[in-house]
Amino acid sequence: MSTVFIAFQANEETRPIVEAILEDNPGAEVEQQPAMVRVSAPDSLTINRATVEEHVGRTFDLQEMHINLITLSGHVDEDDDRFTLSWNS
Repeated sequence: MSTVFIAFQANEETRPIVEAILEDNPGAEVEQQPAMVRVSAPDSLTINRATVEEHVGRTFDLQEMHINLITLSGHVDEDDDRFTLSWNS
């Protein structure tokens, strides 16, 4: 089992994204740092557009999260509805 992670700038724009990630990934853990928030999970982590939209209260394009993205670890699989990091093929 390998860990994947995604890290964002710690600001008000990323707070609802992190909340959505935690809602959709029960095994995910958050590490808060002064200027960064890192979310990690065993094997895979998925960000669902619909869940983020519920948290931000508006239409959300997953490409918007790249504005505040610092780094990530894992293979990326993305489309208009979800962004997934994983180490499994």
